[in-house]
Amino acid sequence: MNAVTPLSGPVALFVDGDNLSPDHASRIAAFAARQGSADIRRVYGDVTRLGGWRDAPGFRTIHAGCGKNAADVLLCIDAMEVALTGRAATVIVASSDGDFVHLAQRLREGGIHVVGMGEAKAPAAFRDACHRFEVLALEGVASGITTLDRGIRKMIAQHSTEGKGMAIAALGAHMSSLHGTVIGSLPEKTWRAYLSARPALYDLDPRGPDARVRFRPAPFQATT
Repeated sequence: MNAVTPLSGPVALFVDGDNLSPDHASRIAAFAARQGSADIRRVYGDVTRLGGWRDAPGFRTIHAGCGKNAADVLLCIDAMEVALTGRAATVIVASSDGDFVHLAQRLREGGIHVVGMGEAKAPAAFRDACHRFEVLALEGVASGITTLDRGIRKMIAQHSTEGKGMAIAALGAHMSSLHGTVIGSLPEKTWRAYLSARPALYDLDPRGPDARVRFRPAPFQATT
């Protein structure tokens, strides 16, 4: 990572909690603090699914409802409101979602310094719309891969078509019948929650009946 040069003026941090795992919370918070006085630190999403974000110190969780793109819309509204009222010189948008391209562009046009933070899957368009983009990666992933994760990887590989992955809705039935895995017995309770909590291992489509999941090869190869 390049050395960080603190910027003058207040900082506002907006996190897409539906998109990023709370495992990134400490790094995001530390980065924001190095940029300046980050009094605004908000996480947006459906609070019933925000999980660890609710317990992350220093963050205020904002319930956006459970509608499609509700968190994205509310995050954009609040970010523009903060910028237009002069409450921030720097706005940090933490998400891997390319839908924030327009927000970043409008903030830049308004003279706001825009920093993006997201995982390696974040599209180039979003990265380029920001003055700077920080890639988030979880450390020590390989040593944390469980037998269950290896079973999921194998299942996805068997049912993926043309690299598009496996339908999340079908994953549970296959894991239950072949491996006896009942997702309700795990802390995450749902397959989406389990997979979303491990962004270094899995890449998911947005919510929807046809949403699919793909595994990331590198972490699994590192332990073979």
